Amino acid sequence: MVRPYLKFIIPIVIPLLILLMPLSAFPFDGLTLIQQRVIAIFLLAALLWVFEPIPIYATSVVIIVLELLMLSNKGLILFRLNESQPEFGQLLKYSDIMATFASPIIMLFLGGFFLAMAATKYRLDVNLARVLLKPFGQNPKYVMLGLMLITGVFSMFMSNTATTAMMLSILAPVIAVFGPKDPGRIAFALCIPVAANIGGIGTPIGTPPNAIALKYLVGDNLITFGEWMAFGVPFVVVMMALSWFLICSLYKADQQRIELTIKGKFLKTPKALVVYITFAATILLWLVGDLHGMNSYTVALIPVAVFSVTGIINKEDLKKISWDVLWLVSGGIALGLALDKTGLAALVVHSIPFGDFSPYVVLFGAALLCLLMANFMSHTATANLLMPIMAALGASMTSLSALGGEVTLILVVTFAASLGMSLPISTPPNALAHATGYVQSNQMARVGVVLGLVGVLLSFVMVAALNVIGFIG
Repeated sequence: MVRPYLKFIIPIVIPLLILLMPLSAFPFDGLTLIQQRVIAIFLLAALLWVFEPIPIYATSVVIIVLELLMLSNKGLILFRLNESQPEFGQLLKYSDIMATFASPIIMLFLGGFFLAMAATKYRLDVNLARVLLKPFGQNPKYVMLGLMLITGVFSMFMSNTATTAMMLSILAPVIAVFGPKDPGRIAFALCIPVAANIGGIGTPIGTPPNAIALKYLVGDNLITFGEWMAFGVPFVVVMMALSWFLICSLYKADQQRIELTIKGKFLKTPKALVVYITFAATILLWLVGDLHGMNSYTVALIPVAVFSVTGIINKEDLKKISWDVLWLVSGGIALGLALDKTGLAALVVHSIPFGDFSPYVVLFGAALLCLLMANFMSHTATANLLMPIMAALGASMTSLSALGGEVTLILVVTFAASLGMSLPISTPPNALAHATGYVQSNQMARVGVVLGLVGVLLSFVMVAALNVIGFIG
């Protein structure tokens, strides 16, 4: 157990030591002063999120402020004295850093919050819980399975964040049944983000890394929507079963039966009808994005406008929004921005001599690197950074051809990008679940680390099997 004072000292001392080290002490050729500062900020954030000496959302605010002071073109002049020197590096635009507070993903969160608040206010969540969970009986583990299956299916076709926000609103009356110290609370809070993160792997549109991967799967390596689902859905089913078993084993509910007495009926007032119609329309618009041309972020602001204009969500309701979650996510986005725009992430990736290793080491190494990065920065940013490198690496390494070539490498790395879910900042669904207060960071990490590693191994076995039968490669 770490002593309380060390929780403050360690996160401060280690980044300071990084800042004081000469550039020649780092194992990266061409490292700049700006990139050195990003390493220090990255370590500070990681240590603060691990030890939690300050609230987790406060760490995100610290990240953004430090980036503005130390990395931006409008930062403290002390940190810009050597700007003209070649080893200084490229400063970030202050507006780009500040824009993380209003990133599209933040708007998606806001739309999810408005939907959840309206659903709770007009008892839509309670009635959905009553209808959707009824077939799964009263055993807690089967009720949880029901929640996971519903979440997994929705997340294959719509935003994982929106799915999580919707399902967590359904979850509230279910968790209320458990005692305050019942591990079942943790299990139910964890199952939703886990199912959302895994479910998105099942289709090319389920999660951004999948869509990014398709850009490089063309020509002879082309994989159609149906072909992706042919191996993506079985992977999701197996991972969903493993995650359900793991969560049930680690956080077994003390209560043997859940007496779900969810009573009531759908309200029929004008405002309630507006909530129902807006809720259904928003989900439908998320599902059929190709037909209307709007992305999920644009659609997310429709319920914000409708509920604000109609008074369904008033200024008192606005005070109840989990603003700390929005800060938490914006900090993760800002950290990914610094890693990407300063070139540090690319420098680290290119510094690893993949070509000198066996194809098995390359596959596992690339997947594990992607998994690690995806836990600390946006899955989309991770995929955007690694995918072109992996495509080029797969095409150039003749030793990989026996394992399916670049298709195998791209798919394994793509799956790894979506399996990074060990921390509250790893994915928006994780942040939403953490915001409920039912699950702590260390509890999330226990499940996320195991599923991430098992998922990487499973994806390797699955893709190798598909290559043997000639389905890919």
